[in-house]
Amino acid sequence: MTTREHIASIPLTADDPTAEASIGGLVRDATAHMSTLVRAEFELAKGEVTAEVKKGLRGGVYFIVALTVLCFSLFFLFMALGYGFSEWFGWPTSGGFFLVFGVMIVTTVVCVILGVRKLKKIRAPQKSIAAAKDTVAALTRRGDDN
Repeated sequence: MTTREHIASIPLTADDPTAEASIGGLVRDATAHMSTLVRAEFELAKGEVTAEVKKGLRGGVYFIVALTVLCFSLFFLFMALGYGFSEWFGWPTSGGFFLVFGVMIVTTVVCVILGVRKLKKIRAPQKSIAAAKDTVAALTRRGDDN
């Protein structure tokens, strides 16, 4: 099988158009068509959900980066505070450490904003929902015709 899975389709015409279909043949065909339809809808839903989960994972990576940067930036904050207290807030050493801390915080904020933007793009599987509603509507109407 190739990298992309083949989704079965429902034939639009009978195998032998001149043959009269028996009740058993019609039931067998209807069952096969229903099974094919359910499998096709399942594959569609699986494909859509997989794509949305990948979007979520990509957005989550930004949150992981933000947390990592924040953890490292706390180290610089504590170093800056230590030098500041040891030198009674002398700017030559601690000023540089505060500047590094500020850059780390800005990076954290940017990563959080990017992560939120990615997560907002996650949507429900609209095609699968519409296909399932159409199937339910078709089956409900079919039962009302009898």
